[in-house]
Amino acid sequence: MGRAFIVAEIGTSHGGDLERARDLVMAAASCGADAAKFQCVYADEILHPAAGRVRLPGGDIALYERFRALERGRDFYERLKAITEEAGLVFICSPFGIQSARVLRDIGTPAVKVASPELNHFPLLREIASFGCSIILSTGVSTLADIERALAALRENSGVGLKSDITLLHCVTSYPAPEEEYNIRVIPNLAAVFGLPAGVSDHSRDPVLVPVLSVLYGAAMIEKHFTLDTAGGGLDDPIALPPRAFTMLVREVRAAETERAAGRTGEALEAIEAACGRDRVRRVLGNGVKTLAAAEALNYATTRRGLHACMEIAAGEKFSAANTAILRSEKNLRPGLGPEFRDLILGVRAARTVPAGQGITWSDLLA
Repeated sequence: MGRAFIVAEIGTSHGGDLERARDLVMAAASCGADAAKFQCVYADEILHPAAGRVRLPGGDIALYERFRALERGRDFYERLKAITEEAGLVFICSPFGIQSARVLRDIGTPAVKVASPELNHFPLLREIASFGCSIILSTGVSTLADIERALAALRENSGVGLKSDITLLHCVTSYPAPEEEYNIRVIPNLAAVFGLPAGVSDHSRDPVLVPVLSVLYGAAMIEKHFTLDTAGGGLDDPIALPPRAFTMLVREVRAAETERAAGRTGEALEAIEAACGRDRVRRVLGNGVKTLAAAEALNYATTRRGLHACMEIAAGEKFSAANTAILRSEKNLRPGLGPEFRDLILGVRAARTVPAGQGITWSDLLA
C-alpha cells in the first residue's frame, strides 16, 4: 500500500475571510497535509430556521443564522481553490445541496466530500456523480445498507467510472467522538465489502491514536479537523487540531506507514499498547462489525436527511417541490420521511396541517 492521503479539514474555520483562509491553508501545508478541505455552505440547503439552537462543541448555536453568516458566492470558493493549489495542496470541498454542488462543479473542484448526514441525500449524490470528479463518502451514523444505497445512487450516473473515483471514510458522527467507539477494524472490512479504498475521518480528542491505528489497519485516507486556534470561534474549532498537534499527527502516521511497509505492523501495535495501554488500544480497535456507534445512534433520525415542510402546508394542500425540502431535522424538529419517498409524496394532499420546518410523516399523508 502507498502513503495515506492526509486531509486537513478546515471546514468553515476561516469564518468567510479569505486572508484567514490563506493563513489556515499555509499552516496546513507546512504541517505536511496533502489536502485542505472546506464546506460550501448555504443555510437553506441544510436545515430550516425553525431548527433553532443546536448544541455543538462550542456551545448552543443558532445554527441556521450561523450558516447564513458563512454564505459566500462562487468567487469566494474559486479564490479559496486557487489559494489551496498555490500552497501545493489538493482542494476538497463538501456541498450540502444542488446549489453548492454546482458552485463546486463550476470552479472545477477535483474532489468533493459527502458528509455523513448527506449520505441519504440522493438528489445530491446523483448530481455530484455527473461531475466526473473524485468523491469521498463519509460513513458516520450509517449502516452497511445505507452505504450500499448511496453507492447505488452515485453509480446511476456515468460520471463515476473507475472504483478509485470513490473513497469511503469510516467515521463516528459525534463531536467529540469517543475514541473507544471508533472500531478501527471496520476500515479493512469496508474496503473488502465494497471493493473501494477506505480511510477514517477522526473526531476524537487524541491527535494520533485513531489515525495511527487506522494506518496500521490499511487506511488510505486520514481526515482530521484543523484550526489555528481551538478558541478561534469556528464551529468545529474546539475539537480541531492546532498546527503543532497536526504536525505530530503527520509525523506519527508516516512513521507507522514505514513500520507497516517493513512488515512490522505487529511490533508497531505492541509499541502503541505499551505507550497507551493494551486495554485502551483494544477498545479503539473494536470488533470490526459496522454498526451505529453508541455516541451517534440517537442521532440517526435527526442528523440524516429527511423530507421537511419549507413553509406551513395546510390540510388539503398538495405537497410540491416548492413547499418541501430535503433537510436535517436536528434536535428541535420532528424527523421526516427519508428522501427516497420524495417522488411518492409530491402531488399528494396533506391530511393535516404541517407546520413550517417540521418533518413530513406518514400521518401527514394518510387520513
